[in-house]
Amino acid sequence: MKKSVLLLLVAFLYFAAQAEARYIETSDGVDLYVEVKGKGTPCLYIHGGPGSGSHWLEKFSGEMLEQHFQMIYLDQRGVSRSTSPKDGNYSMDRMTKDFEEVRTALGIQQWVTLGHSFGGILQMGYAQRYPQAIKGMIMLNTSLSMKESLTAAIPKACEILNITDTAPYTNEAIPLLDRISKLYGELRGKDLFWKMGYASHKSIEVMNASFDEIPNWNKDLENVAMTIKDYRGDFRGAAPAMKMPVLFFYGKTDWMAGPAIYKGVHFPEMMLWGSEVGHMPFLENKADLEKAIVSYQKKYKL
Repeated sequence: MKKSVLLLLVAFLYFAAQAEARYIETSDGVDLYVEVKGKGTPCLYIHGGPGSGSHWLEKFSGEMLEQHFQMIYLDQRGVSRSTSPKDGNYSMDRMTKDFEEVRTALGIQQWVTLGHSFGGILQMGYAQRYPQAIKGMIMLNTSLSMKESLTAAIPKACEILNITDTAPYTNEAIPLLDRISKLYGELRGKDLFWKMGYASHKSIEVMNASFDEIPNWNKDLENVAMTIKDYRGDFRGAAPAMKMPVLFFYGKTDWMAGPAIYKGVHFPEMMLWGSEVGHMPFLENKADLEKAIVSYQKKYKL
C-alpha cells in the first residue's frame, strides 16, 4: 500500500513539474521562458510576430491544444518574458540552436513543431538544421516567404484604404518594407488594420489586451528582426527535401500571411487545409483548427 502511494506521489510530482513555468539558460547566457502543459506528443510552439510571444496562444487555445499535445510554450530570445542576448545575436543559426537547447533541457527525443505566421520561417530554418529532432510540423497561417506575404498584402491594404493610385506601393524601386510600413501605418492610424487579418474589430481588441497582461514586455527581437537577412529568403524551395509530415493550414481571408501562400509549397507528406478564417484561427475558428489537428494526428499517427 505504501509503495503504491509513493508511486502515485512521484507521478504527481513529475506531472506537476512538467506544468511549471521555468527559465532555461542557453549556451550564450539568455534566459528563455518556457512552460510545459498538457499530455501527448511533445509540441513546440514557435510564435510569430516577430515578437508576439507565447502567452496569447496559451490563453486562447491552450486548453484545446493541451488535450492533443504536451505543449511547450516558448518566448523566443528578446521576446516577452525571455531575456536578450548581450551580443544582439538573433541569427537563424542562434534561434534554432535555442530550440535544440530547450529540447535537450526538457529531455525530449523528438517533437512536433507548431509555427504561426513568421514562425513558419523559423520552423523551416530549424527543420533544415535539425531534421532528426522533428516528428512533424504544423504550419498555421505561416509565411514561408516574407516578400511574398508582404507583396500580396499591398493590394488588399490599398483596397481597404480606398487608394486608387497604387503605383507608389507597387513600385519595386522603393524598398518593400518602406511601402508596407507606410500602408500599415495608415491602416493603424485609421483603425482599419484589423481588416487585414481579423473578422471583427472586437477580436483585435481582445488580442491586444492579452499583451497587456505581461508586464515589462521585451521587444528587442521585434525591433530588429525585419532587418536580419537570414529571414528574407523564400523557404518554399526547401519543402520538397523535408520528409516529416506537415499540416499546412491557411486562412481564406488572411491578408497578413496571404490567402494564396500555400501555392508553391510542396512537402512530400502534406495535409493542406483551407479554413474560413483570417490570420488568427486560435481566436476566431478554433473548431475548424481542432478538426484539422485531429485529422492530421490520425493520418500520421501523432
